[in-house]
Amino acid sequence: MFVSFEGVDGSGKSTQAALLVEALRAEGREVVATREPGGTELGERIRGILLGDGSVAPWAEAALFAAARAQLVSEVIRPGLERGADVVCDRYLDSSLAYQGIARGLGLEAVLELNAVATGSLLPDRTFLLVLPVEEALRRSSGRPDRIEQEGAVLLERVTRAYDELAQAFPERIVALDAGRPAAEVARQVRDALRPLPVDTVARRARRSGKRGR
Repeated sequence: MFVSFEGVDGSGKSTQAALLVEALRAEGREVVATREPGGTELGERIRGILLGDGSVAPWAEAALFAAARAQLVSEVIRPGLERGADVVCDRYLDSSLAYQGIARGLGLEAVLELNAVATGSLLPDRTFLLVLPVEEALRRSSGRPDRIEQEGAVLLERVTRAYDELAQAFPERIVALDAGRPAAEVARQVRDALRPLPVDTVARRARRSGKRGR
């Protein structure tokens, strides 16, 4: 299965991704853990550009995220699914839909189309959205803020509303969880939400589609 975690920085998505990886590996499953932007040599170089200092135009930002994602799908995610591994990703497509498509006003459909081409339309089987008030997310954040985080609460408020819009648009895939609850409790909710996944999952259908396209 292919699982992604979403939310603003400070929401605990990285913690929950790590907890799920640990739980799945304890069951004897092969798990590929990765993140965005990054996860590949090219992706990490793009990450440095996207999160470092300097100005990046909105469409340049969207295109760079899509480029890093295309490399990650080709090099890490799809090969993992094809050999039967579980893939757990800290951020994926929905980050671009929320940040660039909605919050930056580029258009949900336009950014979705760009990323559908870049990823071969590969979607997670489940996406967990960690919901946390912006003021709490900012309080939890530590260290030097990256280029996007430096835009502060105004952008985060728009992103929070954007994620809510996505959760309503894709209820069959996106599961919203209260990130203010204890991490262990949220982790149990994540595992419970994964148990009813059907055998013929979105990832497997997309995997077969990817094979036909090669």
